[in-house]
Amino acid sequence: MRGRGLFRRRERQVPGLNTSSLPDLIFTVLFFFMIVTHMRDVDLKVRYQVPQGSEVQKQDHKSSVVHIYIGRKIQSSANQQQDEFFIQLDNDIATIDDIKAFVEEERRQMNEEDRARMTVDIKADRDVPMGMIADVKQQLQQAFALKINYSANEP
Repeated sequence: MRGRGLFRRRERQVPGLNTSSLPDLIFTVLFFFMIVTHMRDVDLKVRYQVPQGSEVQKQDHKSSVVHIYIGRKIQSSANQQQDEFFIQLDNDIATIDDIKAFVEEERRQMNEEDRARMTVDIKADRDVPMGMIADVKQQLQQAFALKINYSANEP
């Protein structure tokens, strides 16, 4: 009878979970999302519906792209006409005469490599008159911004 006590089963316990590396993992995931997330830095004040295009391509080197938005004001006043279009440069409503100075300032802030690749992206409403687009293009030509893209959706 004494021999039975020697071979008694011990109660087994589940080992505790080691959470010492959990903060490192959380900060790594947080850092990853901070790197890959692109925050919009322009608050749109004009509303536009881009037209459909047949030769749509993605843009490379987004750091060298300058955006010009053309459309109707989002908060339209009672005396504003429905056919009135506005130009937005960064976060401000601007006139056509402001485009040259805006492009030159954006170019000055870019590094040398982006300056050589600088492209102006015009995001215009599909109903904007071509005369207004031509005036914008003329100002871009005076600012020596000769690479121009027009934003469009795929059909």
